[in-house]
Amino acid sequence: MTRRTSLRPAFVQYVPETLEEGVLYISPENRTVAHLCCCGCRSEVMTPLDPTQWRLIYDGRISLDPSVGSWNLPCRSHYWIRGNAVQWAEPWTDARIAAARNAQRQRTAHHYAPPQAQPAALEVAPPKPPKRLWERLLAWLAR
Repeated sequence: MTRRTSLRPAFVQYVPETLEEGVLYISPENRTVAHLCCCGCRSEVMTPLDPTQWRLIYDGRISLDPSVGSWNLPCRSHYWIRGNAVQWAEPWTDARIAAARNAQRQRTAHHYAPPQAQPAALEVAPPKPPKRLWERLLAWLAR
């Protein structure tokens, strides 16, 4: 297995059934990025584009943020995709992976939580009907 050092972006409507080595498939419509693992194991890696998960940066070149950690794959590859280049990162321990997953769950829950309940609207008494002329005259005389 040969580690990749770069990926070529391909914008698609749908991710193809068979992925080509060295291609980063980007489906903006489906908010998904897919590629074969850069370690060479040929496992499919899907990264959902979502405010709580991955963010795609395109300036003529492709970058993904944060890093790609293939913790569920046997290879457990970990790398960054920056400017079409693959930058290899250190492997993570099981404890660090568990902590990152927990933080991800919390970010997602917070992001998608319903807005805090608004305080009940201030209750305003219905306006009193205007007094009749004779009631106003009596009130004026009483003052």
